[in-house]
Order: sequence, then structure tokens, then C-alpha cells
Amino acid sequence: MKFKTFAAFVGPSIFLMLLFIAVPLVIVFVQSFYVTQPVFETVPVEICTPGFPAPKCVTEHKTRPVIGDDGKVVKQVKYVGLDSYRSVLEPARAWAVLKTLDFKQLLTIDFWKALRFTLTFTLVTLPLVVGIGLLIAVAVNSVSRLIRGPVIFVSLLPFIITPVIGALSVRWLFIGDGIMTSFLEWLTNQDIAVFAHGWAIELLMMFYRVWHVAPFAFVVFYAGLQTVNKDTLESAVIDGASRWQRLRYVLIPHLMPLIVFVSLIHLMDTYRVFDEIVGFSSQAYRISLQWLTYDFLTPDDSGNRSISRASASAMLTMIGIIVLLVPLLQKTWRDHKGGRI
Repeated sequence: MKFKTFAAFVGPSIFLMLLFIAVPLVIVFVQSFYVTQPVFETVPVEICTPGFPAPKCVTEHKTRPVIGDDGKVVKQVKYVGLDSYRSVLEPARAWAVLKTLDFKQLLTIDFWKALRFTLTFTLVTLPLVVGIGLLIAVAVNSVSRLIRGPVIFVSLLPFIITPVIGALSVRWLFIGDGIMTSFLEWLTNQDIAVFAHGWAIELLMMFYRVWHVAPFAFVVFYAGLQTVNKDTLESAVIDGASRWQRLRYVLIPHLMPLIVFVSLIHLMDTYRVFDEIVGFSSQAYRISLQWLTYDFLTPDDSGNRSISRASASAMLTMIGIIVLLVPLLQKTWRDHKGGRI
């Protein structure tokens, strides 16, 4: 392929990636080192109270924001270095807690609380999504062709549902007198408040994520199963290999590139978990790193937003994603080099 033809195909994608990914990422990185604050001024204000024969007046000094000629509050940008990262991580407080080995106190710091949930959510759902998706793909690949189409359609339904809508649907099943809560109360003959416990909400969020994403893994693995060498499978059957042995020694090695691909997509998506936090309204019990960034950007009572801390939180989230992806990327690179030799 000529370079001009290659550039014509790849150039627009590279340009859009630079414009909508690289440039915003650099801007966020720079913003994490600066704080934008209103400019305040102290002015004398005379306060008078009615009195006879003359009112009593007292002069007080009050601080108020400076209003510019355009009628808006004047703001200044100040370089603060790593202060925003320190404000998010609270390293001094976290280190003091770690020295006492009281990890419950560590989870009172928003960032570490969000990091704990994000890592747990990501690392628990990853093997479940891959495992369940693979099992569904193998099962569907084994059924009769007459019912394979309807089975695939039903299996894809959870992935079609909008994430927030799906999370709200599961939440409504259990919150208050939801259908599932009422059934559990009837079954156990006692009152149950599922959403009064943080661990129960966390389990429901994990269940929903696996239920929602496993169909994606299933589709990828099912497509990969169509390329398995039939002669190899027949040889394994003739040699007396069981279903488990065929899965372990034939199918899984063949699907390993797809397993790595699904794992990469899942890690990048799940580490930025946000829909479940909103859908299950779990902010009082469980928060994620992505939700923490959103919370920093929410205006306070004065209308101000912590853009610098939000940028620092976003950069820390990016670092976490990279750390999780490094082992999988290294494996992909080794497999790529091995394939070229």
C-alpha cells in the first residue's frame, strides 16, 4: 500500500484522536497544577441602626469578590504545583492511619474509599465476565442450529439495555418493597432492607455489571469459536479427551488473544465505573474514582467548582488504568513478537 493511500485512511482517525483525546488529556494534566480562584477585596461597610436623637453607626470591614466591568466575578489563576494531588490523596493523614494498621479509618478518606471500591469492582467482575461469557459461548456453540438464533438473541438482551436504565431496573427490584425484597421477606419471614447495607449494594452493582457485560464477551468468544480447527477437535475426541480437556487444551489457547482483548476492554471500562453509582444511588456507601471526579466538578453553594482537584483525580484514574493494563499489554506484545519470529 502506498504511503499516500495509507495516510488517507489513517490520517483522519489520528487527527480526531489527537483533537478529542490527546489535547483534552494534556489540558487536564496542566489544569491539575493550577487553581482558579475569585479575587476578593476588603471594603469598609457602615451599618446604622435606628436611634434617637441620632442613629448609631458602626463601620465594619467585609470581604467580597471583585466585580469586573462586565459584571462578572474577577478570577485569577495561581500555580499550586502538587497541592491538588495532596488535597485528593491526603498523604499525611493516610500515612498516619496506615501506621496504626486501621484500614477502616483509611476508608474515611474519599480517594482511598473510591480506590478500594474501584479496584474490588474491577478485579472481581473481570474473571466473572470472561468466565461466564466463555461458558455461554461454548454452550450456544453446542446447541442445535434450529434454536441457536433465538438463544443468541436472548443472550444479547442485557447488553442492549442502556446502562443507567438497567441499573435503575435492578435497584427497583430490591429497594423498599420491591419485588425481590418482598419475595425475600416472605421467604425468610423477616424485614429486609437491602439498601441499608453497603456490602449488599456493592454485590448488586457487581451482579448488574456482570449481567450487562457478559453478553459482549459471549459474542466475541462465540465468533472466535467459529474459527477453531475442526480437525484438531476431532483428533482430541478420538484421543479420548473429555469436554473439560478440550476446553482447557484446545479452545482456551485458541481464544487466548480474544480473552486478552475482552480483558483490556473490560478493565478500561470498569475502572471508570460511574453508571452503577448513579443508578443505585450508592454515594452514601460506595463511590468510585470517576464519581469522585464528577463530585469535584459539581458546583458548591457558592457556585465554585474544584477543577484543579477534579483534574488531579482524573489523572490519578488514568495512572491506575495504565498500571492495570501493563501486564496485558506486555503479554500482547510478547505474543506479537513471537508470532513474527
